[in-house]
Amino acid sequence: MRVRIAVDALGGDRDPVERVAGALAAETSEVQPVIYGPAGLDTCGLDHVVTHGMVEMDDKPADAVRGKPDSSLVRAVRAVGDGNADAVVSAGNTGAVLAASLLHIRRLESVFRPGIAVVIPSDHGPCVLIDAGATADAKPEHVLQFGFMGSIFAEEVLGIERPRVSLLSIGEEPEKGNQLTLDAHALLSASSLRFEGNMEGNALLSGETDVIVCDGFTGNVALKTLEGTVHSLLSALRGEITETTRGKVGGLLIGPAVTRLRSRLDPETTGGGYLLGLRGLVVIAHGSSSRYAIENAVRLAARGVGHDIVGRLAVALPERVVESSRSTNLSGTTRG
Repeated sequence: MRVRIAVDALGGDRDPVERVAGALAAETSEVQPVIYGPAGLDTCGLDHVVTHGMVEMDDKPADAVRGKPDSSLVRAVRAVGDGNADAVVSAGNTGAVLAASLLHIRRLESVFRPGIAVVIPSDHGPCVLIDAGATADAKPEHVLQFGFMGSIFAEEVLGIERPRVSLLSIGEEPEKGNQLTLDAHALLSASSLRFEGNMEGNALLSGETDVIVCDGFTGNVALKTLEGTVHSLLSALRGEITETTRGKVGGLLIGPAVTRLRSRLDPETTGGGYLLGLRGLVVIAHGSSSRYAIENAVRLAARGVGHDIVGRLAVALPERVVESSRSTNLSGTTRG
């Protein structure tokens, strides 16, 4: 049976044509993208669920989800909750995707807050950054659970045995950071995770760890800073190569290496991040995603279904939470 991926055709910075083109490129005998968007949209033969209304990027998430129940974003997310799709991809309003997911898909029983897990490259292979923007005002116990979710993801999907976990902070010393970081450090240190302590932002690509945990505000700023830097560097390199005859000749020699570097570092190669902690699979893509990024986001969603990320988290996470509660005295903590 083909994996059905609901694709939100609206939202973000690009035209719906880009969303459709990306979904079409990802279609295979095993992957069936389904477009959720307005009537009259040319879906190039892909299945099309007609929707009405659009969640704007500046809409208030909860209000938009309640006020626009037939919008492409809400309908695509609801398709997963209703069992009409195996996963959803959206490059729209992240807060609205989260709100719609909490309403229509709901959290796993043991989850405090969902977290966006993004796979980023490093000098020694891929690592996971969580949370990359779902929970901006996190509590220490949320950060601890991000550590467990990220660790399970690294084990089950990336194949990393006993992954190393680090806390993103302003210094490596345990006493560095704001109160959230200090309290989260204490919980992580007392847990059964392979906690390596704090790490600074300049080590994100160093390969010193396998799972980088933080609150969603910090993670989103770090991720976008990293992506912007990579984009600027690649653009500058391309400009230098094409500016002079000598540069063009040199470009012919280093071209394959530059292509490999771009493929490894360009965020569009990944396509997006998994919103972990839900009862269904959600992939959040960048608002500026091109058709290439959407294609990769759909493939990312299909891989997540193939790896049964939701099922594996549902089984493994409760055990880790109970274990953590015993060691950190969190058994009385409520999902605030």
